[in-house]
Amino acid sequence: MSPAPAPVPLLLRWQGLLTGSSEGPLARQLPTVAGLVLCALMAGMPLVTRGGLTLLILASGLLWVLWALRTPPGPIGAISGWLLLALGVSVLATGFSPVPKEALQGLFKLVSYLGVYALMRQLLAEAPIWWDRIVAALLAGQLASAVIGIRQLYGDTGELARWADPNSVADGTIRIYGPLENPNLLAGYLLPILPLAVVALIRWKRPALRLFALTSLVLGAAATYLSYSRGGWLGMVASLGMIALLLVLRSTRHWPPLWRRLLPLLLLLLAVAALVVAVALVEPLRIRLLSLVVGREDSSNNFRVNVWNAVIEMIYDRPWLGIGPGNKAFNAIYPLYQQPKFNALSAYSVPLELLVEGGLPGLLAVLGLLWTSVRLALAQLKGEAAFALPALAALAAIAGLGTQGIADTIFFRPEVQLTGWFCLATLASTVRSAREA
Repeated sequence: MSPAPAPVPLLLRWQGLLTGSSEGPLARQLPTVAGLVLCALMAGMPLVTRGGLTLLILASGLLWVLWALRTPPGPIGAISGWLLLALGVSVLATGFSPVPKEALQGLFKLVSYLGVYALMRQLLAEAPIWWDRIVAALLAGQLASAVIGIRQLYGDTGELARWADPNSVADGTIRIYGPLENPNLLAGYLLPILPLAVVALIRWKRPALRLFALTSLVLGAAATYLSYSRGGWLGMVASLGMIALLLVLRSTRHWPPLWRRLLPLLLLLLAVAALVVAVALVEPLRIRLLSLVVGREDSSNNFRVNVWNAVIEMIYDRPWLGIGPGNKAFNAIYPLYQQPKFNALSAYSVPLELLVEGGLPGLLAVLGLLWTSVRLALAQLKGEAAFALPALAALAAIAGLGTQGIADTIFFRPEVQLTGWFCLATLASTVRSAREA
């Protein structure tokens, strides 16, 4: 006697309500339409207007709702479960927020991003071939942004001078910003795409596609360097170092145990030695990195420390559910705590931002999501599923974003955050791919 099917969670009972209805042209072509919309979104992130991005994000959410109405509900999955928990915390934080109207706008943004994630997860589960197509779209946007940024070195330097801080130890450094009008944002946009380009270079077999991936990788890394974003540099080292380490561990999984342990250690020592030599020989790199350790003597460091002090006071006053999600809520409350002349649009640290928006429950939900993501990705070191390599690339991208997010909140901009949602959708789809392998 076969066991009875598990009951459908109440949260998902609306899915599949239109399963028996007649299919029109759009219903039959939902995967194709969804894939094209997502490719347009990921390729256009750095190039289209914010209004255009909003329309593509909303279109993605509506497409997922339509698809879900025609598809019976399946298991929620570990990653989606943590995301639903984080959403629940955000709903509570909005309800108890001292500025509920502003927090509601932030909650709407979060729901819209979750719609993009849900559509990506559904598409990758039903048609895994779209992973390569979405990555190709990301690489196209990255390549265009890198070329625009590098081209700025040969144009009018007046605009570039806007990012030369006379109060910084790195005064005079020329920083490119590409189409995003901000060097830190450019670096934040580029760095999570780099490990995806590495895996695309391995996965794609046609020479023209490999050349495309290699060109995007090289120019993307060069543009990240020329942005002179310290967080971007650290994130790039973390993401590329992580993908290199994961690929080595995967390729040597059948080696004797001793060599499996020694080779990564040797590679790590060589990488550290190469970084030390580069810092010693390249003066702009040395100056920019030294600004990290001079404390308040650097104006950027001093600004962040003052903002962090104010944000910690905000967290101390509302530690359990915070002030509610979104930059609107932050902008409404922060002036009550800020130190004179230190205006800020965010907490300039992703962990602090999570604490100030959702309190301790919000931070714990995201940490649970991070732990689950790491666990699922590392399980693919010995796996042979179709999404094994993409899962490693997703983990490397998350490592880069997390490293940059220690002292910046560029992650919350859609040009950066959407790549993070794609990585989570990749990891969520890895579970199903592994089961079918």
